[in-house]
Amino acid sequence: MAKKIKLLLENFTVEASLYDNEMAENIWANLPLKGEARTWGEELYFPVDVKEGEGEKKAKVEIGELGFWDQGSAFCVFYGRTPASEGEKPQAASPVVVFGKVEQGVEKLTNVSAGDEIKVERI
Repeated sequence: MAKKIKLLLENFTVEASLYDNEMAENIWANLPLKGEARTWGEELYFPVDVKEGEGEKKAKVEIGELGFWDQGSAFCVFYGRTPASEGEKPQAASPVVVFGKVEQGVEKLTNVSAGDEIKVERI
């Protein structure tokens, strides 16, 4: 059974499932996480003190996927087009290790503003 997390934002919560890889285990082991949301197009991210782990590393991701960006040591949530996108799907600035996916409610993330507090907890 997949491990589940929740992302608590200013006025709403979304749930996500973690993939079965080392990066997901590193995130899980370091929960809860907290930070100040930053945005890049329709990507939400915030710096975390987590060691990068193994997992599929890619720049072109699916809507709702969670990724770890090693260049900024950041927890990323992709919910639409980014400045690097070539089509409708999100594209990271550089490859991220994908470690999970928001199951439902990803459209709520359009309400996130830079500076909003975000918490990530186990379910």
